[in-house]
Amino acid sequence: MQFAPLYPIIHQILKPIFPQCLWRGDNSSKNIALSFDDGPHPEYTPQLLAVLDRYQIPATFFWLGICVNRFPQVAKLVSDGNHWIGLHGYNHHNFPLLSATQLQDSLQQTQAAIFNACHLLPTQVRDVRPPNGTFTPKTLELLHRWNYRPVMWTVVPEDWVRPGVNTVVERVLNQVKNGSIIVLHDGYFGGEDVAKTTDILIPRLLERGYNFVTIDAMHQQEAGSRGK
Repeated sequence: MQFAPLYPIIHQILKPIFPQCLWRGDNSSKNIALSFDDGPHPEYTPQLLAVLDRYQIPATFFWLGICVNRFPQVAKLVSDGNHWIGLHGYNHHNFPLLSATQLQDSLQQTQAAIFNACHLLPTQVRDVRPPNGTFTPKTLELLHRWNYRPVMWTVVPEDWVRPGVNTVVERVLNQVKNGSIIVLHDGYFGGEDVAKTTDILIPRLLERGYNFVTIDAMHQQEAGSRGK
């Protein structure tokens, strides 16, 4: 069973209940964010980077620590491309199933892998997207206590089940709005199609007047709005 039609409803329900997550950017702005989970991958990620580079589009990558350790050269390519890097846990384990110590270790091990591959300090890699989008109020409390920034999503086209490139593209185009955070995957599940999907999506979204920014830029815009 595919759950793609349910994600917009889930977003509408959870966003007001858990405002301490970043669910979207400013809805008065044409800025949107492309984000990619589960990488880096030795084949799919470089293919995706070639597309992003051709259009000069910045993106945000939420990485698994185990993949960074396996493919540090690919991780370095992403970092050198001035994309923003976030954390997705070490092994893609659901955060609520981990103890506080296990969760903290998972994040710190991923930060260490990123430092070894990309020389980014832990203080530079603080954005966290929970695997499978699962969290509890306790999860969020721990993340904030440890000075991480929880990041969720606005548009989830369920590309990891590979419904077809055209289906994924149409789902994104039907759901995207000002401030949207779009989630695609460049890992083992969904990554086979990610470069082709992104290559179709970017010009279609540019035609609609959207501007691509990183998750960090959305944080900064949100902070600026609060300061006014």
